[in-house]
Amino acid sequence: MEHRKVTFKNRYGITLVGDLYVPKGTAGKLPAIAVSGPFGAVKVQTSGLYAQHMAERGFITVAFDGSYTGESSGLPRNVPSPEINTEDFSAAVDFLGSLANVDREKIGILGICGWGGFASH
Repeated sequence: MEHRKVTFKNRYGITLVGDLYVPKGTAGKLPAIAVSGPFGAVKVQTSGLYAQHMAERGFITVAFDGSYTGESSGLPRNVPSPEINTEDFSAAVDFLGSLANVDREKIGILGICGWGGFASH
């Protein structure tokens, strides 16, 4: 799979940093998944592993650090915000939808642990 670091902003102007994974040897538009969580973790941990496994199965994925966490911006650091973290998922979906090789009708989200609540909104 191909891997690259990406950035995108949420509607609050916070820059989110993610790892984008694209399956190798694919053509056309692919389904995509935005992945984040659990609380206190960063994208190179659980969400990154999930994203890599899903990319191996044919999905374009982005594992991202939520606002105030890891490489993403925002203050105060390491504080969850349900409203803002829910928006982070919306921003990740928008980012994936902007990619030429993503099928905009097939974008999903995966919230791990407490982030599952943000994903459901």
